[in-house]
Amino acid sequence: MTNLLTVDDLQVHFFTDSGVVRAVDGISYSVESGKTLAIVGESGSGKSVNALAIMGLVPEPGRILQGSVRFQDEDLVGMAESKLRRIRGNRIAMIFQDPLTSLNPVFSIGNQIAEVIRNHQGGTKKQALVRAIEMMELVEIPRAAERAGDFPHQFSGGMRQRVVIAMAIAMSPALLIADEPTTALDVTVQAQILQLLTTLQKEFGMAMILITHDLGLVAEHSDDVAVMYAGKIVEGSGVEDIYYRPQHPYTLGLMSSVTRLDKEPEGRLKPIRGAPPSLINVPSGCSFHPRCDYVQPQCQTDSPALQVRTADAGHLAACHFAGQLPEPKEAAK
Repeated sequence: MTNLLTVDDLQVHFFTDSGVVRAVDGISYSVESGKTLAIVGESGSGKSVNALAIMGLVPEPGRILQGSVRFQDEDLVGMAESKLRRIRGNRIAMIFQDPLTSLNPVFSIGNQIAEVIRNHQGGTKKQALVRAIEMMELVEIPRAAERAGDFPHQFSGGMRQRVVIAMAIAMSPALLIADEPTTALDVTVQAQILQLLTTLQKEFGMAMILITHDLGLVAEHSDDVAVMYAGKIVEGSGVEDIYYRPQHPYTLGLMSSVTRLDKEPEGRLKPIRGAPPSLINVPSGCSFHPRCDYVQPQCQTDSPALQVRTADAGHLAACHFAGQLPEPKEAAK
């Protein structure tokens, strides 16, 4: 299967008064047509900035310093804004974290979806509104024709998220980026939204990038996983390898800090000690070493490259001791 999207050595920095924030620091990955890549990591790891770079929406004072983002054999980095606008929202669509801030409070839901359709397809307002109602029905909004005249504040959080999804898929994009699509939703609604995305993905044949900090969402809804820490990808593989054969201490830590339903509990959950580093002052060597229970002297001075370090072809890890980790040290009190 061919790669729909290929990101190569992407580097996005923010130039602030406090220093240079290395939000995305040389990451590479690919997404195959029709497949789902989950990008996982704690807040501040660079997941969302990576998505904004793909969309050409990196805000000031951020800049893409190097690398390429090839979509269907076209490099989006440095592309003219007029050409990028024809791709953004049409062939690549994005669901942002907070649906309330993604919607205009003074325009009806139907008009907002219809505006997206007219911007890319043209046609009359009436034709676009008919299509908008069809999209609302597709994402299972009850009484879509009636509710098309309602405003965002009249919808629940879950229904607003369905509206944002309807806007994103209105043009049948080849790639959908879902940035924390279930933030602030209760568990039942989370499951409904993710199932809806999976169903729509199959129906439209879309590839999807699912950005999340919740490993519990990843197992059922993705094919491949990239784990980000401090602006870099530290591990990448198929979803089963990540879950059952993790090779990086950070991934192990993420797995240990969430409830597993596929095996018996082994005592209390064990959170990762400490906090993610400042992206202005990233630690030397392996950026995870101050929080790592497996740290060795080499980790503090030598930065490990992301490469195959085990017998599993295609399983990448940025750890000097991947596949041969010693017994973990006691976590610091």
